Amino acid sequence: MTARIYQQPKSAMQSGKAKTEIWVLEFAQSEARRPDPLMGWTGSGDTRAQIKLSFPTKAAAQAYAEKYGISARVHATPAKTLKLQAYADNFR
Repeated sequence: MTARIYQQPKSAMQSGKAKTEIWVLEFAQSEARRPDPLMGWTGSGDTRAQIKLSFPTKAAAQAYAEKYGISARVHATPAKTLKLQAYADNFR
């Protein structure tokens, strides 16, 4: 059972930083997805791939994975860079 731990990025629809401090533990798929013969929808019998666990800190997510014997990889969060710009720079 493998999983990945990462910090949730902000969605493209939000301008603020709400819910970007949350760490997520997400299980990797254990079997390949395949199309359903009747409807053509893609799916698999792996129910763990549907689970996303949220934690307040990276340490809490790692402790959970260690407690339950889950081998987890931690994906580092890229550094946030701010482009400071004045409104007057739009007219130069």
